[in-house]
Amino acid sequence: MIEMRSQLLAARAAALFASDLPTGSHPAAATVTAVIAASVHACGGTRGCVAMMAAAYGDYPETAAPRMRWALSVASLMAPGATRPEPDRELVAA
Repeated sequence: MIEMRSQLLAARAAALFASDLPTGSHPAAATVTAVIAASVHACGGTRGCVAMMAAAYGDYPETAAPRMRWALSVASLMAPGATRPEPDRELVAA
């Protein structure tokens, strides 16, 4: 069960990575859900999202890593029981 959750988290993060959402944004849950669905559809499935992510790592490794950290953090907030950090306690990357 834990493995399935981590695979779902990875798939959601890859879809967010492949989306047009700006890195560092803090979208609402409904927006995240809609963007993930649109991204998976546009890429032809989660494998297409992963392929796009891999290409970005090859072409732009300096921006791909921060984008993936952002995508994972946003996708993690969508997990059951997750809560958003208080605004004054958010970690902001420099």
